[in-house]
Amino acid sequence: MDTVKIRGLKIDARHGVRESEKVNAQPFIFDIDIGCDFYGGFEKDDLGGTVNYSAVCERVAQITLESSFNLIETLAYTCAYAILDGFAAHCVTLTVWKPKAPVKREFESVGVTVTVKRTVAYLSLGSSMGDKKKYLDDGLELLSRTAGIKVKKVSSYLETEPYGGVAKNGFLNCAAEIETYLTPQRLLKEIHRVENACGRVRKERWGDRTLDIDIIFFGGEIIRESDLIIPHPEYRKRDFVLIPLKEIAPGFVCPDCGVAVKYL
Repeated sequence: MDTVKIRGLKIDARHGVRESEKVNAQPFIFDIDIGCDFYGGFEKDDLGGTVNYSAVCERVAQITLESSFNLIETLAYTCAYAILDGFAAHCVTLTVWKPKAPVKREFESVGVTVTVKRTVAYLSLGSSMGDKKKYLDDGLELLSRTAGIKVKKVSSYLETEPYGGVAKNGFLNCAAEIETYLTPQRLLKEIHRVENACGRVRKERWGDRTLDIDIIFFGGEIIRESDLIIPHPEYRKRDFVLIPLKEIAPGFVCPDCGVAVKYL
């Protein structure tokens, strides 16, 4: 991956917890690494084939000057997300330095660094109540309108029998390929928000529900946390997951078993 580097971008602005910091401007200095593919720019010697660092500087300056955040952490994430939203970047590492921070000890500067990157993830969606197609359509629409998520592909809708011995109704299922720069935990949080917006009530495991969304894969990551396991632990047992996935991602290699989806 190629990298566009910006060093020492200085912007006088008003960010900080103290009231005086919101009134009196002080310097904020940005170091930015933008992972991208500028081989096309090299081949044609054309700015259109790379990330325009001047435009990046102007976007960061606009955010820094027009907003007022308590934390430079918030400033850093907001700028990094804006770069991914506005430019053909795969990942961004951005550091914000605050050399005039209100620290009593002698120091050169304080700062924070954030790294955000695009990841392709695969979701399984299902509904077994009410207008099932509408719930799936609405869920996909809400996901597509969520900052940091782009819905790239959606499989055909598949009618399936209930799974797990609790639900009584048949399901309508599909799979979706998304591109996201959210972390897995933040993606899960947004998924729960979408489910709740579609009337999801969590009473019993595997029961009937208006909308259920599971993260099946998150790039090549393997995650084992108390509230999030990726790849989804049940995916190889579920035809209603595998059949739609084979339609939209037959060549994706499952990170836990090393086998392409089309062979499962």
